[in-house]
Amino acid sequence: MNIVKTEIDGVLIIEPKVFGDARGYFFESWNENSYQSAGITGRWVQDNESKSGYGVLRGLHYQAAPYAQAKLVRVISGTVLDVAVDIRRGSPTFGRHLAVELSGENKRQLYIPRGFAHGFAVLSEEVLFAYKCDNLYMPTHERGIAFDDPELGINWRIPADRMLLSPKDTVRPRLAAAELFDFATLEKL
Repeated sequence: MNIVKTEIDGVLIIEPKVFGDARGYFFESWNENSYQSAGITGRWVQDNESKSGYGVLRGLHYQAAPYAQAKLVRVISGTVLDVAVDIRRGSPTFGRHLAVELSGENKRQLYIPRGFAHGFAVLSEEVLFAYKCDNLYMPTHERGIAFDDPELGINWRIPADRMLLSPKDTVRPRLAAAELFDFATLEKL
């Protein structure tokens, strides 16, 4: 596999080695030894999968301390624009985001460490999206940031009139008003 470091420290793009022939393809979507060698050392405790249609925007989501989550996300079929936003106060990249196209074709994965908000927009007719979390879902600590916060400047690549959001995601606070992480103490979580 190929590990691509991004401009935001800790966020990694993983390009697995895909073996294909006339029968189809095979690749390892998770191998503890390989990922640990790349610096991804978390213990995964939950796998999630969602199916969505074009224009669905899920995000920007995270869980507050002490239930923060790292995620390893990928697309099984279809295409999304996947976004990670650094919400670690004191981080050199605080408030910056990374947007990466993930698809069933490119097989890329995105590793998002704790201290980031995450979301994705569906660019294809339909998408099957899967991800691992290193902490269990805790509804009482679920948080989010407005997907359209002008301070973030995210181009979701979907016309506003075609976006489909959950009721929760239409009323999330802007980054300036959100409950965030402290960069210096995040490692203790």
